[in-house]
Amino acid sequence: MKFVSWNVNGLRACLKNGFMFEFNKLDADIFALQEIKMQPEQAIIETPGYKQIWNPAQKKGYSGTMIFTKLEPMGIKFGIGVDEYDIEGRAITLEFEKFFFVNVYSPNSRLNSRMNADENNRLEFRCRWEEHLRKYLRELDSKKPVVLCGDLNVAHQTIDLRNPASNHHSSGFTDEERSNFSQLLDAGFIDAFREKYPTTPEAYTWWSYLRHARKTNSGWRIDYFITSKRLFDLIDDVIIHQEIFGSDHCPVELKINL
Repeated sequence: MKFVSWNVNGLRACLKNGFMFEFNKLDADIFALQEIKMQPEQAIIETPGYKQIWNPAQKKGYSGTMIFTKLEPMGIKFGIGVDEYDIEGRAITLEFEKFFFVNVYSPNSRLNSRMNADENNRLEFRCRWEEHLRKYLRELDSKKPVVLCGDLNVAHQTIDLRNPASNHHSSGFTDEERSNFSQLLDAGFIDAFREKYPTTPEAYTWWSYLRHARKTNSGWRIDYFITSKRLFDLIDDVIIHQEIFGSDHCPVELKINL
């Protein structure tokens, strides 16, 4: 099976920047999107052979997740059962016979924002999300294996971003966020890419629009496939498609024998 995850940072904009070409070329069994920033009625997207599953945020033009799937799920769940996150359209879970597929868009802690710090610092909000998500994933994992994908908004190790020293206290690389990621792995999950390629550098998935970051590959790896540890032997490959544009993130692909 082939799964793809992509933070499109606005699906309407990405549609104008070659999304359908890349979507068709990648030809995934399940194609998961984050940060769609739109409602279903705002565009007609024709994807023959795929079921479209939308989970937009209540707030228009913000957040939201979506899945295109060739595989018919046994069940669909929106959110993780916590209202303050679920209204932002941050998660979709599909249940299949042998596994759960979970697509998430984790909150940004916004520590670098120029806006009002009290209103915009969501580190505590983000850390509560991590606790709820970890509990939710462990409950799923107790029933059948889990494949989690999405923009998790954290670079876990120093190898996962170009400038770790200068970003130590930045959003996505705080001690709290990295610790929460470690706790998730300790709960019985693996970072599929890093498990396959423990020493591969510059494997970034997101680049700032500022200072020609993508041209110089000054990026961060914040988009992941996380799986139950017991699925590792079934993973063929994890591919980061840095050659694909259309967003400030690039797609990540998981090939797995499920």
